Amino acid sequence: MKKLFLSIWIITLSACACAQNKNQMVRLAKIIVDPAQLVQYNAALKLQMETAVKLEPGVLTYYAVADKSDASHITILEIYADEAAYKKHIETPHFKKYKATVQNMVKSLQLVDVDLIGKAVKGN
Repeated sequence: MKKLFLSIWIITLSACACAQNKNQMVRLAKIIVDPAQLVQYNAALKLQMETAVKLEPGVLTYYAVADKSDASHITILEIYADEAAYKKHIETPHFKKYKATVQNMVKSLQLVDVDLIGKAVKGN
């Protein structure tokens, strides 16, 4: 579990390639998925993430990671331009479709708002 939190911390520090903005909303979603439905959950999650980043200017970053010791324990790092972008995001058809699709797959959901305190990004 320490490795998971260390990984999330590292991702948080390096995830945002844009200039740090105090208005950004940064959130961790800690999810436990029914192991029997993990493949279907991961597919729905990936589709939702890709669609949101493609269609919504205010959705800046998504990283989803699974605990190596238990792949049904998933942590998602989400970065939005601001709280208004997040509120707009949760009203989109693709997000509502994701929530409806996974409602019986998710056993536990914990949302944790965090502050980005720094970043380190390798140049191209």
